[in-house]
Amino acid sequence: MTQHVILVLGATGSTGRRVTDLLRASGHTVRAASRSGETRFDWSVPETWEPAVTGASALYLMAPDGTPVDPAFVSLAVERGVRRIVLLSSGGIETMGDERLMSAERTVRGSGAEWTILRPSWFAQNFDEGFLRPAVLAGEVVMPLENVRQAFVDADDIAAVAVAALTEDGHAGQTYELTGPRSLSFGEAVEIVGRASGHEIRYQGSDEAYLAATGFTEEATGAVKAFAALRDLGDQPVNDTVQQVTGRPPKPFETYADEAATKGAWPL
Repeated sequence: MTQHVILVLGATGSTGRRVTDLLRASGHTVRAASRSGETRFDWSVPETWEPAVTGASALYLMAPDGTPVDPAFVSLAVERGVRRIVLLSSGGIETMGDERLMSAERTVRGSGAEWTILRPSWFAQNFDEGFLRPAVLAGEVVMPLENVRQAFVDADDIAAVAVAALTEDGHAGQTYELTGPRSLSFGEAVEIVGRASGHEIRYQGSDEAYLAATGFTEEATGAVKAFAALRDLGDQPVNDTVQQVTGRPPKPFETYADEAATKGAWPL
C-alpha cells in the first residue's frame, strides 16, 4: 500500500502546529516543515524546497505574514506528486488590497492540483500567540477599526477545517470563509480577554491612535487606509462553514479566552 505523506508548512505556527497534531492523532503520516522544525523549510532558501516536498501527496500551504507564496515552489510540489493543496489565505483580502494573498490564491487555483482555500477571519489566537499579545500585557490594544465587529475564529477550528480538506473528498475547488459563532468589536474582545486574564486593558480604535502608536510611518499610513476600507464594510457576518465542514460548532471567543488564561498565556 502506498503511504500518503502530508506536508505541513509552518508546522510550528498557530495553525500548522494544530494541523500537524490533528493529522497525527488521526493516524496520518505528516512531514512537519518549518525553518526550525522536524523538516527544514525556508521560503528564502530554495534548496530546502525539494527535500520537503518530495514524496508528499498533499500540502498544507501557508507563508508567514509578508512572505509571498512562490509559484515556483507550488509548481515543484505538483511536479513531485502533490495532488491536493489547502491554502491558508485570509478574509477580506480584496478589500484590504492584499496582493500577496490574492496572488497566492491565483497560484493555487492554476496549479493543476485539487485545491481548497481557507479564508479565516481574525484569529482569536492573535491575542495570546500572535502580534497582539505584547499589547495585551502592556495594557493597551490599538486597532483602527473603531466599533466595527469582526467574526474572530479560533485556530483550532481553522485547523479542523484544514484537516478535513486535506484528508476527505468533497472539498476540491472550494473557498471557505471561516468565522466564529458571533461577531465582536475589538473593544468587546479586549474586554473579554481582560476579564479572563485579570489584566486591565484599554482599547483604542481610531486612526489617530494607531498612527501615534506606530510612528506615522508610510507603512502605517497605508495600513490605516486598508483598515478604513474594512471598516466601511460594516460588521462582519458569521456563517456556519466550520459546523458544515467539521460537524461541530465553532468555539466561542469567551471559551478561547478562558482556555488561554488557564494555560498561562497572560501572566500577571
